[in-house]
Amino acid sequence: MDKEQEEVQYLGFFGIFKESFNIVPAWRSIFSQISLVLIFPLSFIYLAHIQISQYLFSNIVADEYILDRVPEGTPTYNSISDVLSSEWTTFLLFKIGYFVFFIVLTLLSTSAVVYTIACIYTAKDITFRKVMSVVPKVWKRLMSTFLWNFIIVFAYNLVAILVLAIFVLIIPQGVFLVLVVMIILMVYLAGFVYISVIWHLASVVSVLEERYGLNAMIKSHDLIKGKMGISTAMFVIFGLCFFGIQIGFQWFVVLGNGGGLFWRFGYGVLCLTLLSMLILFGLIIETIIYFICKSYHHENIDKSSLSDHLEVYLGEYVPLKSKDVQLEHFEV
Repeated sequence: MDKEQEEVQYLGFFGIFKESFNIVPAWRSIFSQISLVLIFPLSFIYLAHIQISQYLFSNIVADEYILDRVPEGTPTYNSISDVLSSEWTTFLLFKIGYFVFFIVLTLLSTSAVVYTIACIYTAKDITFRKVMSVVPKVWKRLMSTFLWNFIIVFAYNLVAILVLAIFVLIIPQGVFLVLVVMIILMVYLAGFVYISVIWHLASVVSVLEERYGLNAMIKSHDLIKGKMGISTAMFVIFGLCFFGIQIGFQWFVVLGNGGGLFWRFGYGVLCLTLLSMLILFGLIIETIIYFICKSYHHENIDKSSLSDHLEVYLGEYVPLKSKDVQLEHFEV
């Protein structure tokens, strides 16, 4: 991040990748520690949950298959029914526990990487101990932003389901209905990608500015204007890579199509490594896009002010205020 702010806005698709690939080797030590403590466990939990979910759900399907063929009211039926209820309870509790740990580690990883990139941008000394002392305080702000995103996504999905149900009910079955459903799904997907891009940028805003929650989402919406194309392209590419790793893990490891136990273990380690690298570079690129958007809108970021507010003062994280982030709109 040694470019002048006026130059940052001109970073293109490949320029962003080049910038991120230059940052990691130059700060290999700090990013290795962040990856080991936060990102690696995050990736492990995600992949492990796929394996465990498959195991638990396969048992549920098998027991439901048996239950459908056993006469009701018999001791065998009651016994299998009790086991099935216990399995469903275990499955749901596991999903809830996974979701909580996954979100916590995701927000902590985001806090650590964004804070580190900001310190690199301001050329201030940064250590892993310092990052870990600030991360828990920044995490609280990110949680507020995540909750608002959850509310928005929930409302968006609810509206989409209602719209889809209305069209299915009022339009007779046929080719026209299929066409309408496909259009609705395409519009839904485009809207979902847009909301996701806004949320990812809002996460960076929550760390580097005083805005969080809905205010961070609104600020992100304003910043992304003019750079929506490149931001969406980055999100789609990383989404496809994420999906590819997940499919590969399910095919070679979970379903065992990769060979024996040794090969399954090898594929599992490979998927874990690739996913950890993908998450790290994704978070770095999110932060770079934030600086690109700020530069594009001519919102000057004073490095000294940013550095001051990234300091831990008496054990408290001091968020960057808008007046410090947007000291002026400089002329190009």
